[in-house]
Amino acid sequence: MVGVKMPYKKATAGKRAPAKRKLAELFGLGEVLTDTSRKEWKLGVPIGQGGFGRIYLADANSSKSVGSDAPYIAKVEPTQNGPLFTELKFYMRAAKPDEIRGWTKSHKLPYLGVPRYWGSGLHEKNGSSYRFMIIDRFGRDLQKMYEENGKQFSHKTVLQLGLRILDILEYIHEHEYVHGDIKASNLLLSYKNPNQVYLVDYGLAYRYCPEGVHKVYKEDPKRCHDGTIEYTSIDAHKGVAPSRRGDLEILGYCMIHWISGHLPWEDNLKDPDFVRDSKIGCRDISVLMDKCFPGKNKPNEIAKYMEKVKLLSYEEKPVYQHFREILLQGLKAIGQKDDGVLDFGFSENGDLQTKPMQKKKRKAAEKQAAAAANEDTEAEMEVTGSPEKKKPTTSNAVATRTRNMTSPKSKKGTATRKRVQK
Repeated sequence: MVGVKMPYKKATAGKRAPAKRKLAELFGLGEVLTDTSRKEWKLGVPIGQGGFGRIYLADANSSKSVGSDAPYIAKVEPTQNGPLFTELKFYMRAAKPDEIRGWTKSHKLPYLGVPRYWGSGLHEKNGSSYRFMIIDRFGRDLQKMYEENGKQFSHKTVLQLGLRILDILEYIHEHEYVHGDIKASNLLLSYKNPNQVYLVDYGLAYRYCPEGVHKVYKEDPKRCHDGTIEYTSIDAHKGVAPSRRGDLEILGYCMIHWISGHLPWEDNLKDPDFVRDSKIGCRDISVLMDKCFPGKNKPNEIAKYMEKVKLLSYEEKPVYQHFREILLQGLKAIGQKDDGVLDFGFSENGDLQTKPMQKKKRKAAEKQAAAAANEDTEAEMEVTGSPEKKKPTTSNAVATRTRNMTSPKSKKGTATRKRVQK
C-alpha cells in the first residue's frame, strides 16, 4: 500500500470549469523512466490512481522485475495537468534526501516524517508527454486506522503524533513552506516501521515566505474556506494565505478530534460560514474544550497548546520547542513518556477513555456553552474584521476529496476539502 494521494479540482457552479484534464495512459510492467539526472527507474504494477494521475511501484532500473516489496513509488501525470507540478516544486526545494538527513542529524531526531524526493522528469509515450516523480513508498494512512478504532486514538498516541508533526512542521516552515492540510488521511505510516509517521500530499503546500519575505495579511473573499473544512484555520476561512500559525491551529483541531472523536461544527460541514463562525466562537478555548470534552476530565495540555496558538501573530515564527514541551508535559501528566511507540489498537485512553457519546448528551453540553460562544463570535468579528455572515453559495461548496484506490474506501470520509490554485 502507498500513502500518496493525487489531488484534483472539482468544478463548482458559478465558476468556469477548469480545462478538461486527460487521464494518464496505463504503462506496462517494466516501463523505464529516465529522470533529469539521467537515472533510470523501472515501473512495477500500478497500485492506484487519483484525479488524472497514476501511481506505480518503482525501483532503480535493473535486469530484475520490480517486486511487491519495491521501496519507491512513481507518480505519473500528463504534463498538461497541474497538481503534480505544484507538488513537485515543494519536493525539489525542500525534500532532497541529503537535506532531510542533515536536518535530522543536526536536530538530533530519530527520523523526520517528510517523504524523500528521489527524482523527476518527463517521459514520452505514444505521442503524449508525461511528468513523473519518484518518492518513498509508505504504508497505511491514519484515517483508516482512526475509523477502525471507533474514531478515537489513545491520549498517548495523539500526543506522540503531535510531537512528530511539530518536527515536520518546523522543518517545512524553515524551508519557506506551509502545508495547510494536516489531517489523518495525509498522515501515513512508514512502509517498514509502524512507529514512524509521515506527512504527505504537498499539492497545496504554500510558499509563505519566498526569499525570506513573509506574505502580508490580506483577506480575499475568493479564497475563503481553503483546505479541509473541519480542520482548516480561521485565517483560511477568511481567505488569508496560509501561514505557520495556521498549520499549528490545524494540528490542534486534529489532536482534539483524535482524542474526543468530536468537533463542535462537524454536523455542518456543508455550511463553511457556520464552521468559520463556530471556530471564531471557540477562540475562547474553555468553550472549545467544554464542547469537545463535556465531562470533567479534559486534556489540559491541549487547552494550553490552543491558547499558545491563539497568541501567535500572522507573521510570527513559533517557538516550536515550547509547543513540544506542552505536549511532553501532557504525556507526563498521564504517566506516559515519549517512547516512540505508536499504539493504534483498541487500547485504553488514559483517564480520558470514553465510549462514543450519544448525540443527545453532546447537544446538551453544547447548548450550555452556546450563549457564551455566540457572544464571543460577535466580539471576535468586531476585532478581526471577519466578513459578514452570508448564505453559502455553490461557488463556496466543498469538493469531496478523491481517495487513493490502493486502500479500502472509508464508510464516511472526514476530508471534505475545497481545492484552489495557489
